Amino acid sequence: MTEQQIVDGVKIRDRKAMHEMYDLLAGSVMSTAVRYLGDRDESRDVLQECFLRAFTHINEFAYRGQGSLRAWMTRIVANESINRIKRQSRLTFIDNMEIEAIDEEPPDVHRIPPEAINRMIASLPSGYRIVFNQFVFEDKSHKEIAQSLGIQENSSASQLLRAKRLLAKMIHQYQQNHDD
Repeated sequence: MTEQQIVDGVKIRDRKAMHEMYDLLAGSVMSTAVRYLGDRDESRDVLQECFLRAFTHINEFAYRGQGSLRAWMTRIVANESINRIKRQSRLTFIDNMEIEAIDEEPPDVHRIPPEAINRMIASLPSGYRIVFNQFVFEDKSHKEIAQSLGIQENSSASQLLRAKRLLAKMIHQYQQNHDD
């Protein structure tokens, strides 16, 4: 089935189309949830909630070509993940954590398995993780991030800088441990 056929099928509640949509998107939706939440069990719950929401609200979705369904689902899971973190009062912004700047060249992440990078992102403090995900993967501006999280733009920029420094440190440590 094409993406358009899947969307059309889900709109008429065709179970085969729903299964196709789940099979097509579950992996990337789960990866996004883990990147935001840092916990696989909680991410599975969010995955289920997001698919239920998508199936319920599919008539609000306007197909705009290949990839638009994935983009829509990614927005749903990102928003649900952020809302879950906020509801559980786990959203913390750390401004006093000292992370030394790495003087070396930016790390070569191409030699690191994507699963390892995702684990590193998931291990970031929640404020760093959310700002990093929104800026890097969702392509949001600091203004948009600040508005969605109720923080100042400069706080968003600060959290991103600290997230990048901490990730660079983790990547360098990973490379030292695996370059034998």
